[in-house]
Amino acid sequence: MNFQTVAFEAAAGRADQLPRSDLPEVVFSGKSNVGKSSLLNKLVNRKAIARVSATPGKTATINFYRLEGCRLVDLPGYGYAKVSQKEKERWAKLVEGYFAQQRQIALVIQLLDMRHKPTEDDRTMLRFLEESGLPYAVVCTKSDKLNKSETAAQTALFQELLGQRGVAFFPFSATKGTGLLEIREHIAQAVEGAPQE
Repeated sequence: MNFQTVAFEAAAGRADQLPRSDLPEVVFSGKSNVGKSSLLNKLVNRKAIARVSATPGKTATINFYRLEGCRLVDLPGYGYAKVSQKEKERWAKLVEGYFAQQRQIALVIQLLDMRHKPTEDDRTMLRFLEESGLPYAVVCTKSDKLNKSETAAQTALFQELLGQRGVAFFPFSATKGTGLLEIREHIAQAVEGAPQE
Protein backbone atom coordinates (compact mmCIF):
# COMPACT_ATOMS: atom_id res chain seq x y z
CA MET A 1 0.00 0.00 0.00
CA ASN A 2 1.43 3.35 -1.03
CA PHE A 3 1.17 5.92 1.76
CA GLN A 4 2.92 8.62 -0.30
CA THR A 5 0.11 9.31 -2.77
CA VAL A 6 -2.03 11.32 -0.40
CA ALA A 7 -4.29 14.29 -1.04
CA PHE A 8 -6.56 16.31 1.21
CA GLU A 9 -10.08 15.62 -0.02
CA ALA A 10 -12.74 17.24 2.17
CA ALA A 11 -13.58 18.75 5.56
CA ALA A 12 -17.04 18.28 7.05
CA GLY A 13 -18.34 20.45 9.89
CA ARG A 14 -21.79 18.80 9.87
CA ALA A 15 -22.93 15.21 9.31
CA ASP A 16 -24.82 16.20 6.14
CA GLN A 17 -21.53 17.42 4.61
CA LEU A 18 -19.81 14.03 4.89
CA PRO A 19 -18.63 12.69 1.52
CA ARG A 20 -20.05 9.42 0.20
CA SER A 21 -18.29 6.38 1.62
CA ASP A 22 -17.13 4.62 -1.55
CA LEU A 23 -13.73 3.41 -0.28
CA PRO A 24 -12.50 1.61 2.85
CA GLU A 25 -11.91 4.20 5.59
CA VAL A 26 -9.23 4.24 8.29
CA VAL A 27 -10.46 6.46 11.12
CA PHE A 28 -8.23 8.31 13.60
CA SER A 29 -9.77 9.07 16.99
CA GLY A 30 -8.30 10.51 20.18
CA LYS A 31 -8.38 13.36 22.63
CA SER A 32 -7.17 16.84 21.74
CA ASN A 33 -3.40 17.16 21.79
CA VAL A 34 -2.75 13.38 21.76
CA GLY A 35 -0.80 13.68 18.51
CA LYS A 36 -3.26 12.63 15.77
CA SER A 37 -1.92 15.14 13.23
CA SER A 38 1.67 14.12 13.98
CA LEU A 39 0.81 10.45 13.41
CA LEU A 40 -1.05 11.20 10.17
CA ASN A 41 1.82 13.32 8.83
CA LYS A 42 4.34 10.61 9.74
CA LEU A 43 2.27 7.86 8.11
CA VAL A 44 2.11 9.66 4.76
CA ASN A 45 5.61 11.13 5.09
CA ARG A 46 4.45 14.75 4.79
CA LYS A 47 5.28 17.62 7.08
CA ALA A 48 1.86 19.24 7.23
CA ILE A 49 -0.86 17.39 5.32
CA ALA A 50 -2.65 17.37 8.69
CA ARG A 51 -2.11 20.63 10.53
CA VAL A 52 -0.41 20.28 13.89
CA SER A 53 -1.97 22.90 16.10
CA ALA A 54 -0.40 24.65 19.06
CA THR A 55 -3.92 25.10 20.40
CA PRO A 56 -5.64 21.84 21.37
CA GLY A 57 -9.20 21.41 20.15
CA LYS A 58 -8.53 23.28 16.93
CA THR A 59 -9.72 20.56 14.54
CA ALA A 60 -13.46 21.18 14.53
CA THR A 61 -14.17 19.26 11.33
CA ILE A 62 -13.85 15.67 10.15
CA ASN A 63 -11.04 15.76 7.60
CA PHE A 64 -10.74 13.27 4.75
CA TYR A 65 -7.46 12.35 3.03
CA ARG A 66 -7.44 10.21 -0.10
CA LEU A 67 -4.91 7.45 -0.69
CA GLU A 68 -4.87 4.86 -3.46
CA GLY A 69 -7.64 2.46 -2.52
CA CYS A 70 -8.66 3.99 0.81
CA ARG A 71 -9.37 7.13 2.78
CA LEU A 72 -7.87 8.38 6.04
CA VAL A 73 -10.47 10.05 8.26
CA ASP A 74 -9.33 12.44 11.00
CA LEU A 75 -12.01 12.96 13.66
CA PRO A 76 -11.99 16.12 15.80
CA GLY A 77 -10.19 15.59 19.13
CA TYR A 78 -12.36 15.23 22.22
CA GLY A 79 -11.99 16.23 25.85
CA TYR A 80 -10.53 19.73 25.58
CA ALA A 81 -11.84 21.63 28.61
CA LYS A 82 -11.62 25.18 27.21
CA VAL A 83 -14.08 24.54 24.38
CA SER A 84 -17.63 25.77 25.01
CA GLN A 85 -20.37 23.25 25.84
CA LYS A 86 -22.17 24.19 22.62
CA GLU A 87 -19.05 23.41 20.57
CA LYS A 88 -18.56 20.10 22.42
CA GLU A 89 -22.14 19.16 21.58
CA ARG A 90 -21.62 20.06 17.92
CA TRP A 91 -18.50 17.88 17.79
CA ALA A 92 -20.29 14.97 19.50
CA LYS A 93 -23.19 15.26 17.02
CA LEU A 94 -20.75 15.36 14.10
CA VAL A 95 -18.78 12.29 15.24
CA GLU A 96 -21.95 10.38 16.16
CA GLY A 97 -23.35 11.33 12.74
CA TYR A 98 -20.25 9.87 11.10
CA PHE A 99 -20.48 6.55 12.94
CA ALA A 100 -24.26 6.35 12.47
CA GLN A 101 -23.89 6.29 8.68
CA GLN A 102 -23.31 3.07 6.78
CA ARG A 103 -19.63 3.72 6.15
CA GLN A 104 -16.93 1.32 4.96
CA ILE A 105 -14.81 1.46 8.12
CA ALA A 106 -11.81 -0.84 7.65
CA LEU A 107 -10.15 0.18 10.92
CA VAL A 108 -10.39 2.73 13.74
CA ILE A 109 -7.05 3.84 15.18
CA GLN A 110 -7.70 4.97 18.74
CA LEU A 111 -4.86 7.15 20.04
CA LEU A 112 -3.95 7.20 23.73
CA ASP A 113 -1.14 9.06 25.48
CA MET A 114 1.45 6.44 26.50
CA ARG A 115 2.47 8.53 29.53
CA HIS A 116 -0.91 8.39 31.27
CA LYS A 117 -3.77 6.11 32.15
CA PRO A 118 -6.67 6.44 29.69
CA THR A 119 -8.98 9.34 30.62
CA GLU A 120 -12.70 8.88 31.19
CA ASP A 121 -13.29 10.14 27.62
CA ASP A 122 -10.76 7.59 26.31
CA ARG A 123 -12.53 4.80 28.18
CA THR A 124 -15.90 5.94 26.80
CA MET A 125 -14.48 5.78 23.27
CA LEU A 126 -12.94 2.34 23.87
CA ARG A 127 -16.29 1.09 25.22
CA PHE A 128 -18.07 2.49 22.15
CA LEU A 129 -15.60 0.75 19.80
CA GLU A 130 -15.97 -2.49 21.73
CA GLU A 131 -19.77 -2.38 21.70
CA SER A 132 -20.04 -1.29 18.07
CA GLY A 133 -17.96 -4.26 16.91
CA LEU A 134 -15.83 -2.01 14.70
CA PRO A 135 -12.29 -3.26 14.00
CA TYR A 136 -9.87 -1.10 15.97
CA ALA A 137 -6.28 -0.84 17.14
CA VAL A 138 -4.68 1.39 19.78
CA VAL A 139 -1.68 3.61 19.11
CA CYS A 140 0.05 4.93 22.25
CA THR A 141 1.69 8.23 21.34
CA LYS A 142 4.60 10.12 22.91
CA SER A 143 6.40 6.88 23.84
CA ASP A 144 9.77 8.66 23.55
CA LYS A 145 8.89 10.79 26.59
CA LEU A 146 9.23 7.79 28.93
CA ASN A 147 12.35 6.22 30.39
CA LYS A 148 12.91 2.45 30.37
CA SER A 149 11.14 1.61 33.63
CA GLU A 150 8.20 3.94 32.85
CA THR A 151 7.88 2.34 29.41
CA ALA A 152 7.77 -1.14 30.97
CA ALA A 153 5.14 -0.05 33.52
CA GLN A 154 2.92 1.70 30.94
CA THR A 155 3.28 -1.17 28.45
CA ALA A 156 2.09 -3.58 31.16
CA LEU A 157 -0.84 -1.25 31.96
CA PHE A 158 -1.99 -1.08 28.32
CA GLN A 159 -1.43 -4.79 27.70
CA GLU A 160 -3.63 -5.57 30.69
CA LEU A 161 -6.27 -3.11 29.52
CA LEU A 162 -6.30 -4.22 25.87
CA GLY A 163 -4.87 -7.73 25.92
CA GLN A 164 -8.05 -9.39 27.16
CA ARG A 165 -9.92 -7.71 24.30
CA GLY A 166 -7.42 -9.03 21.76
CA VAL A 167 -6.74 -5.50 20.51
CA ALA A 168 -3.47 -4.70 18.72
CA PHE A 169 -1.53 -1.97 20.49
CA PHE A 170 1.45 0.00 19.14
CA PRO A 171 3.73 2.33 21.15
CA PHE A 172 4.53 5.24 18.82
CA SER A 173 6.87 8.21 18.72
CA ALA A 174 6.46 10.90 16.06
CA THR A 175 9.95 12.17 16.90
CA LYS A 176 11.77 8.85 16.60
CA GLY A 177 9.41 7.04 14.23
CA THR A 178 9.01 4.14 16.70
CA GLY A 179 6.13 1.85 15.70
CA LEU A 180 5.56 3.53 12.32
CA LEU A 181 6.23 0.49 10.11
CA GLU A 182 4.06 -1.77 12.28
CA ILE A 183 1.16 0.73 12.18
CA ARG A 184 1.44 1.06 8.38
CA GLU A 185 1.44 -2.71 8.03
CA HIS A 186 -1.62 -3.07 10.28
CA ILE A 187 -3.50 -0.42 8.27
CA ALA A 188 -2.54 -2.06 4.94
CA GLN A 189 -3.81 -5.45 6.15
CA ALA A 190 -7.07 -3.96 7.43
CA VAL A 191 -7.71 -2.13 4.13
CA GLU A 192 -6.86 -5.26 2.13
CA GLY A 193 -9.25 -7.35 4.17
CA ALA A 194 -12.07 -4.79 4.09
CA PRO A 195 -15.14 -5.78 2.06
CA GLN A 196 -15.30 -3.57 -1.05
CA GLU A 197 -18.64 -2.15 -2.10
